[in-house]
Amino acid sequence: MEKWLICSAWPYVNAVPHLGNIIGSVLSADVAARYFRMKGAKVLFVSGSDEHGTPIEVEAVKRGMEPRQLTDMNHAKVSELFRRWRISFDNYTRTESPVHKEFVRRFYMRLYERGYIFEQEVEMPYCPRCERFLPDRFIRGTCPYCGFPDAKGDQCDQCGRLLTPLSLVDPRCAICGAKPVIRSSKHWFFDLPKLTNELVRYIEGNENLPDNARNMSLQMLREGLKPRSVTRDNKWGIPAPFPGAEGKTIYVWMEAVLGYVSAVIEYFKRRGEEDGWKEFWLDEGTKSVYFIGKDNIPFHTIIFPALLMASGEGYVLPWTVASTEYLLFEGQKFSKSRGIGIWIDEALELLPVDYWRFALLATRPETKDTNFSWKMMQEVINTQLNDAIGNFIHRTLTFIYRNFSASIPEPGELDDYDRELEKVIGDTASEAARLLESFRLKMALSKVVDLSRLGNKYLNDREPWRAVKTDPVRAGTTLYVAAHVVKALGVMLYPFIPDSSLRILKMLGYDVGEEELRWDWALEPVPPGQRIPKPEPLFKKLSDEDVAELQRRLLELRAKRKGEGP
Repeated sequence: MEKWLICSAWPYVNAVPHLGNIIGSVLSADVAARYFRMKGAKVLFVSGSDEHGTPIEVEAVKRGMEPRQLTDMNHAKVSELFRRWRISFDNYTRTESPVHKEFVRRFYMRLYERGYIFEQEVEMPYCPRCERFLPDRFIRGTCPYCGFPDAKGDQCDQCGRLLTPLSLVDPRCAICGAKPVIRSSKHWFFDLPKLTNELVRYIEGNENLPDNARNMSLQMLREGLKPRSVTRDNKWGIPAPFPGAEGKTIYVWMEAVLGYVSAVIEYFKRRGEEDGWKEFWLDEGTKSVYFIGKDNIPFHTIIFPALLMASGEGYVLPWTVASTEYLLFEGQKFSKSRGIGIWIDEALELLPVDYWRFALLATRPETKDTNFSWKMMQEVINTQLNDAIGNFIHRTLTFIYRNFSASIPEPGELDDYDRELEKVIGDTASEAARLLESFRLKMALSKVVDLSRLGNKYLNDREPWRAVKTDPVRAGTTLYVAAHVVKALGVMLYPFIPDSSLRILKMLGYDVGEEELRWDWALEPVPPGQRIPKPEPLFKKLSDEDVAELQRRLLELRAKRKGEGP
């Protein structure tokens, strides 16, 4: 039995994720997890709330609360939103989990003992008024590259360049606005260059990595790796375990990636299987896939594998990464402060979740940045979800219900056209499976939509509404084949839009649980004589007036929630 460890990048819970966040990691990973379960594989799907680091600490200070209070609130909210988005995690945990904190401290102590951690004095900005060092987002200033006056200490939101606190022009404390002074501070570093040769062998030898990830990683290796800081002068985080590191915490980026391991350990601990995690993490047969945005590729192809290698404990290295390009909204970057984009809590107030899942997956930015817009959403819902899929299914089932006593008709002899469509069902299942297994989710969904279009063409060509009057056997055969297409659509849509998939199968007279669904079930026709309930339309078109109303409701929602968190 194949073993798949499906890992989604951990959402940073200083705010609710937006549509670009969810398609780049969590939603895409959910499609893969659902598909591999349907194939009968052993699947574990994990992620969690990334809740340490300066953005959380800064936000908590601004709100006058403790960081843990803020992350308790946000973790609960985001967890519930993912449940409503039908994300099928086996374990969605958090970096404040005792299992995670214990694992991270033990892991880094092992690296320290094995000679992969060293200490060094570094100069850091310090706020004399707040009496604290100013790492990352505790400091603001002017970007030295583009001149943006409110750049953060780790990255400029205007030009996207990565920054360091000392590179900012006219820096100021993000909390009180005071001008910082420079002080020396001792920090601990991961000796990444030590692992250069092993990383080259891993990346060159891993045929599963996509070309963009391999090329980007090898380019970084050719340019030369630098040691990575492991500690920060933050209060909010996992205390560093190294001798003399009292008051230091583990840098959020260097501890969150270890959550992929700790989440699996925690999952099996809860089941009373203390060593169960080893089946996934210490077995070379495990295929681990990481669903991430393209900006996270180096962390998952270089830094995370290097950490695992340095431990010497035999952890399986990433089998592949499934990265996306950026999703823009109406041609611009998502920005909560400027009201650009839609956030996942807002989306659920506007339309059913499967509308959003379908639209995002149908436009997933797999090879280039994609512009998500209301017009594009309207077009995808109307032409693909409603006109192609929904229309074909409703036509087929309504005709059966009205003309064949609500039972799947007994077919006569299938002719070449019937057999050709039956063959297309099998071909679609094979091709969609191949695309899903190479994580080209947009293309896989497109193949399923194409099948529904062929179903519509088949009905138009066969004209069963005419044949039923003159040749009821022929009409029955047509509807028998069309019902098989409906079933195939119901099965193959499950990874993408699970609620609608189950509704389709129920409309065919099946009472099937999610855990029972198998991909190859799409190849089996619906038994003649099977009773079906009265069909109802699956989807609704979005008119221009509907879209205008949705936009109005979105503004109304934001006005109502102004000042609320996260």
